[in-house]
Amino acid sequence: MGDPPGFRRVSGGSISAGGNPFVGLDGASDTSPNLPIADVREDICGSLFGNEPLAGDTVPVASFSDFYCPYCRIQTKELADLEDRMGGGIKMVWHELPLLGDSSILAAKAALAAKRQGAYVRFQERLISTPFRATPGYLEALSESIDVSYPQLMADMDSEEVLQEIRTSTALAEIFGFVGTPALVIGKTVVQGQTSTSTLEDIVNLERTEGWSRVC
Repeated sequence: MGDPPGFRRVSGGSISAGGNPFVGLDGASDTSPNLPIADVREDICGSLFGNEPLAGDTVPVASFSDFYCPYCRIQTKELADLEDRMGGGIKMVWHELPLLGDSSILAAKAALAAKRQGAYVRFQERLISTPFRATPGYLEALSESIDVSYPQLMADMDSEEVLQEIRTSTALAEIFGFVGTPALVIGKTVVQGQTSTSTLEDIVNLERTEGWSRVC
């Protein structure tokens, strides 16, 4: 890829395409947000993978998904299983890219709010395993079932911190040219579309061999 430099793109499979992830968010400033494109470009690896140092030959994997994208649901489970199987061999970083309407936006905001209570993974596991769409009533029941404070969840959902996290993920999607979900950045390899577990493992091993961190 010429932009951003140092990254490469490989073909993936099926995607769910959508629209602007900010349509439907409360507040005029949220429907036409000023995406932090310049800031993200200055620290693209930190924006993708976080700034915590990685141990040894760990390969970071940034996943961009929508809770109601059927391909994302399958791939999210496969990525979680891969992380468990590889131990510290990969580090998963989950980005919310809610492209499929109001329920997607509500679920994304709730997931990021749950993360503030240390419950992102539990929330994610429960939500991707249910056919129900996110509603305030369902989120309240889900919060109670995983020991999350629902009043705090609701307060955090509309916080500037949560909205800024979605803006950052959206800016990354703009920079990498993602037109739908799922999408991945594995080290320096960019993949748009659902990808087999064997291909994911091959890319992780290639990134480990080549040294992904030279792009950062």
